Amino acid sequence: MKSLQFKAITPHIVALVIFVIVSLGYFSPEILEGKKLKQHDIITGKAMQKEIVEFREKTGEEALWTNSMFSGMPAYQISVSYFSGFLNKVRRIFELWLPNPASYLVMYMVGFYILMLVLGVSPWLGIAGALAFGLSSYYLIIIGAGHIWKVRTIAFLAPTLAGIILTYRGELLKGGILTAFFLTFQIFSNHIQMTYYFLIMVGIMSLFEFYYRIKEKELGAFFKSIGVLAVAAIIALGVNITNLYTTYEYGEYTIRGESELTFNTENQTSGLDRDYVTGWSYGIGESWSFMIPNVKGGGSMALGQNKTAMDRVEPSYRETIASSSHYWGNQPGTSGPVYMGAIIIFLLILGMFILEWRYKWALVVTAILVIMLSWGKNFMGLTNLFLDYFPLYNKFRAVSSILIIAELIFPLLAFLTLKKIWEDPEIIAKKSKQFYIAFGLTGGLAFLFYLMPNVFFGFLTTIEIAQFNDYRIQNPGSSVQIDSYVRNLESARVGIFKADALRSFLFIAAAAILLWFFSKKKLSKTILAVSVSILVLFDLAFVDNRYLGGDKFVSKREVEVPVRPSPADRQILVDDDPNFRVFNLAVNSFNDATTSYFHKSIGGYHGAKLQRYQELIEYQISKNNIAVLNMLNTKYFITPNDQKVPVAQRNPGALGNAWFVDSFRWVSNANDEISALNDFNPVDEAIVDIRFEEFLDGFQSNHDSTASINLSSYLPNHLEYNSASGNEEIVVFSEIYYPKGWNAYIDGNPIEHFRVNYVLRALVVPAGNHKIEFKFEPKSFYSGEKISMISSILLGLVLLFGLFITYRKTKSGA
Repeated sequence: MKSLQFKAITPHIVALVIFVIVSLGYFSPEILEGKKLKQHDIITGKAMQKEIVEFREKTGEEALWTNSMFSGMPAYQISVSYFSGFLNKVRRIFELWLPNPASYLVMYMVGFYILMLVLGVSPWLGIAGALAFGLSSYYLIIIGAGHIWKVRTIAFLAPTLAGIILTYRGELLKGGILTAFFLTFQIFSNHIQMTYYFLIMVGIMSLFEFYYRIKEKELGAFFKSIGVLAVAAIIALGVNITNLYTTYEYGEYTIRGESELTFNTENQTSGLDRDYVTGWSYGIGESWSFMIPNVKGGGSMALGQNKTAMDRVEPSYRETIASSSHYWGNQPGTSGPVYMGAIIIFLLILGMFILEWRYKWALVVTAILVIMLSWGKNFMGLTNLFLDYFPLYNKFRAVSSILIIAELIFPLLAFLTLKKIWEDPEIIAKKSKQFYIAFGLTGGLAFLFYLMPNVFFGFLTTIEIAQFNDYRIQNPGSSVQIDSYVRNLESARVGIFKADALRSFLFIAAAAILLWFFSKKKLSKTILAVSVSILVLFDLAFVDNRYLGGDKFVSKREVEVPVRPSPADRQILVDDDPNFRVFNLAVNSFNDATTSYFHKSIGGYHGAKLQRYQELIEYQISKNNIAVLNMLNTKYFITPNDQKVPVAQRNPGALGNAWFVDSFRWVSNANDEISALNDFNPVDEAIVDIRFEEFLDGFQSNHDSTASINLSSYLPNHLEYNSASGNEEIVVFSEIYYPKGWNAYIDGNPIEHFRVNYVLRALVVPAGNHKIEFKFEPKSFYSGEKISMISSILLGLVLLFGLFITYRKTKSGA
């Protein structure tokens, strides 16, 4: 009996060993050389989190707010330690306790391997499938970029799908427990956009399942499954409710909520603006990158880095063409393509003809839909339909990232096809016509592209074409020179394309030959599984290495000290008063968070900044409105000098942390409010929306010129001021107004505050000496934590119950 049990688990042990070896081997520079992967978003994260992390370490509490970016914002999507944080330790099991980033790759593969087993795929084929899924190029590219929340969410898509399929299959207890467990981790991984896309796929599968159950007259079974999945979802949501609730509450006030401005309604949705959502749209022709990685040149780098391509360029043009982009697709730029593997695409197309599986067409429909949605601005009819009518779709940016669902579906269907051939080798002979068609649509086309690239593809971007045409118009007689330049540029790019087209053909041909020999019983199942695994590994890993290779690893010290102070930073840090803001013009101010590592910044980097602050940037700060910068207490500007060295310039007009104003001006709406900032003096006047009329009802301005107010104590979530005045006064605070959590107190007694100057806080202070406090006390956080604790206990009980039932069945079976 023990021998049989060991034999049963042997393939799984082998699978885990292979996953570990592949993961450690891929990230060997960390293991063998002690280097570290330099991940942009990790470095950015450390900068934006610094104030919050230091507060947590010092006090053991959660700040929930940070003043280090965009003059102040909630910390919910930056760094908060929720009750559900205990899941971090449990997740390490699926990472096989490996160091990062090797742990991320192994987590991808373990999750997909679980799905393969649930679908009855042989463990030996499941290993190859897991390699294909885990090594899909985009998944490695986002590890390199440091998009770790996205990485972890994607890793739990496959096992969550496994639980859902089990449930629909009638295995309610097992399926429900797996769904609750993995969905909990998927949501905990905190990339709701990826989960949202996953739910689109699940929704389409559920519609197909509903249709099948109607035909089979088994609607009762369908609704039982839906009930179990609903309970699983409620548990998963409950465990993660604090993050979800606070983020939902916050989302209404961010750029993902609806703007009150009506200056550009054509571009607006009830969420993000259309051009922001579709900024990174996959090109229609670029979709061939699923099978041919360099169909549009791969990643955005200089052509000069590709020696083979430059050898095709005439010597007189090499210097100028070397600086041209290696990428000629539709996106503004990219780190690399979405390459799923030539073999995977061949098996997928073959599966369209020979695979018989309940959810095949549901997943095909889903794949077609997500590919078309990934085209974004290149297919605006469908994109606008979803932006305007599909709930929550317009809350998410970078539509091309929806291709993560295709990257799940394609290897899934591919290896179910391979499973079909594994179990019935003669199907290749039975469906020989379909086999050759599948080969022709993949390998045949790849070879045709190799032979006649210019017939099917262009090798210039639309921007380049426009630039060359403009240059011809502006410089008559330059056509010959431009034509020669274009010819050489296209020659280099054609060489890049042809090399990968031939490469894909060879991999597809190798896979087709393997299947043909297997169908003739000239190959064993073991050799087929090993051969496919090796082919997939070599195909994908070598492409991945182009975008996440050894050159991405740097010394350990460079990562551990992510941001070093510039001369300007050191100059500012000498200032005894740390409670001011810095506007760094030496970097991309509103797309760079490094300034936040040392200072409270006017700028920063975040995908969900407050809507009104973004509008302040667009309509005022970007136009250098010094009055607005003064009211934001911008004490220092950082600018590059003639040698491009950052230097600090002190701003004498910064208004400090709080001040009294002589008067106020009513405005009737958001348009008027932000426009009023064009010509106001924040020292003397406050701009107040008419909606806050009740807060100034009966107030008579009689400013005491001797009045004073100063910030006496600072914590990110608790500000204390001392004020003294002979009269009742309006005080403006250089702090960002956010109504869902900030509470004001005068001498310990609660008092309402209101918004002024489009983004700041204000309140009326009575005459005399007073202590004024602002405390960030969001009810959503504290209520959510109680629900999370209860749900976590419930999840634990469900898991224990499942283990108990499994133990009883195993014991009775023995």
